[in-house]
Amino acid sequence: MPGSKKIVVLGGGSFGTAIANFTASNGHDVYQWMRNEEQALNTQKSRENARYLPGFTLNENLQVTSDLGLALTGAELVFVSIPSKSFRSVVQQIKPLLEPNAGVISTAKGIEPQGFTLMSQILEEELKGHPIAVLSGPNFAKEILQNQQTGTVIASENDALVTSVQEVLSSPTFRVYGNHDRYGVELGGALKNIYAIVCGMAEAMGTGKNTQAMLLTRSLAEMSRFAVELGANPLTFLGLSGVGDLILTCTSDLSRNYRVGFSIGLGKGLDQAIEEIGQVAEGVNTVKLVKQKADELAVYMPLVSGLHAVLFEGLPVAEVAKKLMQGEQNHDVEFTVKHYDH
Repeated sequence: MPGSKKIVVLGGGSFGTAIANFTASNGHDVYQWMRNEEQALNTQKSRENARYLPGFTLNENLQVTSDLGLALTGAELVFVSIPSKSFRSVVQQIKPLLEPNAGVISTAKGIEPQGFTLMSQILEEELKGHPIAVLSGPNFAKEILQNQQTGTVIASENDALVTSVQEVLSSPTFRVYGNHDRYGVELGGALKNIYAIVCGMAEAMGTGKNTQAMLLTRSLAEMSRFAVELGANPLTFLGLSGVGDLILTCTSDLSRNYRVGFSIGLGKGLDQAIEEIGQVAEGVNTVKLVKQKADELAVYMPLVSGLHAVLFEGLPVAEVAKKLMQGEQNHDVEFTVKHYDH
């Protein structure tokens, strides 16, 4: 098709597959790279990612390979859909293979422990000179592939890259909104996983809609308060990558983090809950990192502290819930107050 581009998606998970297939459906020449050669061969041959998205037929414009060089040669846009623990190592592998002007977009929602480093900051460190962006929002992979009406956010200081991503992804069922607050958008995607675990626990314990509304609202206040300390714009959290992603992840059992929380709320141990999910639940690792950083910055985050106590300190859920309800009662919307303590 006129204006078609070569696009690469790195990663064989559900969201990477959804973005690869969706972009291919828009008429672009798309390569999806999977680290596991057998998985790549099976997916290419069967036209189905049987492990993560069984039942969905992949578009004919999508080629699946384990050959990084083949995938990256001539690529104009590279989406990195790799879990945070492997993110840097994969980025280091692609560095010598990238085209000089290739734009690189992170879709990962996690934080590297060393230095509390966001995924786009890893891209900045490893891929100097390449335009960098973050794609984040309330985007379940299965619903994207089902052509459900969906919105997402592409965040970058580089307007040309924002426009390019909007052009390759936008369709009648997929709206792509731009934002310059890359760290705010990225922090929203990482932090909401923590609160999805909290909300899953609450649901399993039989709490009502009043409790759910309170948890969602205080989660939004807590995550935006923390992000502002790191330089994000609080208004970013009123958008799709903030409150939008928070609502989606905290209210649906399609969310891995929500399901982990639900299992813990039923009385299962953390290891058992993770094993039953069978996929990475980024929020489990993120809560450790955020608790440590919040303590360092003296940011008041009672939900993070409470979840940390349940997951890693052996406190019963009921005891933590009681302490949360007896905690400090401060301003509802704190950014409307010029000076605030917590």
